Amino acid sequence: MKAIDRLTGRWRRRPQGDGPGDPAASAGDAGAQPTAEPGVEPATPVDPGEEAALWGRLREDPNDVDAFPRLADIVRRHAAEGHEGLPDGDPLRAANDAVWALAEELAHNGRAWYPLVELARLSIHEDRDAALRRLGTAAERDQSGCALAAGLAMLREQDLPNDALGLGVAYWRPREHALEAGRHLVLAAIEAHRVGDARRHLAALSQHPDEGEVAALRAELEGLIAQFEAERVAGGPLTDPAGIAVTGPLIDLRDHTRQAGSS
Repeated sequence: MKAIDRLTGRWRRRPQGDGPGDPAASAGDAGAQPTAEPGVEPATPVDPGEEAALWGRLREDPNDVDAFPRLADIVRRHAAEGHEGLPDGDPLRAANDAVWALAEELAHNGRAWYPLVELARLSIHEDRDAALRRLGTAAERDQSGCALAAGLAMLREQDLPNDALGLGVAYWRPREHALEAGRHLVLAAIEAHRVGDARRHLAALSQHPDEGEVAALRAELEGLIAQFEAERVAGGPLTDPAGIAVTGPLIDLRDHTRQAGSS
């Protein structure tokens, strides 16, 4: 699985029946064993060597999209174990607080954007304005557009397509940014029932220099817009873009971060 898929995939809207607030759930978790507390990993031994190595990787690169989720799982387990048996203990709250502390520490690095997206996810329903500011800062820190794509994906997953549109309009640079950012912006417009905006952003994708990938993406999204409009005219159930057009990532985030580091 490509890194950009792991990055944006964890915030995709999940099928009905999954818990809406479970940050650890994903489409690939269908066969996972149930846990005692939603969102808290099972009590498995933590390898201190692996934990130290993950900390080292993230201090070197706070946007390591492989290392952050793995270390977040570890700090969740530490926090949950520390609250087991306490009369007023809330393992899920403790786990989220631990991930918040991890992301906040890493976000102090001026190059960090992935931790800011995680902080925004954790705070979007408690302090929406602050969360959107964090997503804006993340987008400003990343020239590739991967941070913007992750922020848009997270807002779509949280059923906030209008906020995703606002973020995308403010920060999207179609000539320079990863096509995944443009894809999420068009899908957010469809989800917001703003088909005119969807078509305008779709047309802007042609500014991207990768003509082959643009052509494939435009064909996919044009078909989805046409399907959405037909369903709306017919008065039937509307297509859920999140279930159709977010598969098949177009870039590998690791390649983009390597290029950014060498420039």
